[in-house]
Amino acid sequence: MITFKNTVPTLLAHTLSAVLLFSASSVMAHSNGIKAQAGNAKEAAFDIIHAKITTKGDLATFHIGVSGKAGAVKPTATGKLAGSDVFSYVWPTTLNPAEVGFEKDAGILALAVTAHPDFDDTPLYDENGDGDKTNDGNVWHSHWVVLKPNDKCGKGSLGVVDIPKGEKPTLPKTWPGLPLLIDSPDATPIFKGDSLDITIKIDNITNLKLAKFDGVTSGLRVNESAHAPLLCVKDVFDVASGDLSLPGIVNK
Repeated sequence: MITFKNTVPTLLAHTLSAVLLFSASSVMAHSNGIKAQAGNAKEAAFDIIHAKITTKGDLATFHIGVSGKAGAVKPTATGKLAGSDVFSYVWPTTLNPAEVGFEKDAGILALAVTAHPDFDDTPLYDENGDGDKTNDGNVWHSHWVVLKPNDKCGKGSLGVVDIPKGEKPTLPKTWPGLPLLIDSPDATPIFKGDSLDITIKIDNITNLKLAKFDGVTSGLRVNESAHAPLLCVKDVFDVASGDLSLPGIVNK
C-alpha cells in the first residue's frame, strides 16, 4: 500500500528550499552596482531596477535587472529599413573608444544588446542557427557603439556617430560594414528571468576597472538617409541613475 503520510511536509520543505534558493540567487544577482526604483518605464521588460559591471581576469560581465521579464519585448517589424525601430539595453561608460578598436576620444563608448527585425548588422554570425547569417536581427545580440549628442536626432538627444562618406576612421576588426561607429563582437547576451548578462573580453581590463558606467533601456530609429544621421536614440525607456550621470563603479 502506498502512503502519503509524509508527502505534504516533504513537498513543502522542498518548495520552501527552492523559493529560498531562488530568492538568494536573485538578491546576489542584483547586489552592488546601481540600484533603481521600479515603475519608471511603461514596459516592465525595460524597467531597470539594477545595473552593474564586474570583472574576472580579462572578462567583464555587464548586468541589467528589470522589474519584469528581460528581453520579453521586441520591436514590431515594418518591412523596411528606413523608419524601423531598435530596442536596446545599454551600458554607457567612460571607457575610451580606443580600448575596443575605435578612434581615441571618438565619443561615448557603450555596450548595447539590441533587437531589430527589419535588418541584420552582425554579418559574421548566425545567431538563430539556420545557416543564414543575414536574417538574425530579431535575435538579441551585442554591439559596441560610440554615441554623441546630436540635435538632428532631437534637441538634447544622442545618436550613434556616423562615418562621413570618404572618411576611413580606425575601426574594430569586427565592424559590420555600416557607416557608423559600431562593432559586432562575438559576445552572446544571456536572458534569465528578470536579468540580462553579457560577458565580453576586454584586452586592457585595468582601464575598464577605472571607468564609470550607467544602465539604460531605449528605443532607436533608423532614419531615411544614411547621414541624417542614420541611427538616433528616439526614446529613453529608463535610466538606472535617473539622470545619466554614470555613477556606477566597476566591481562595486
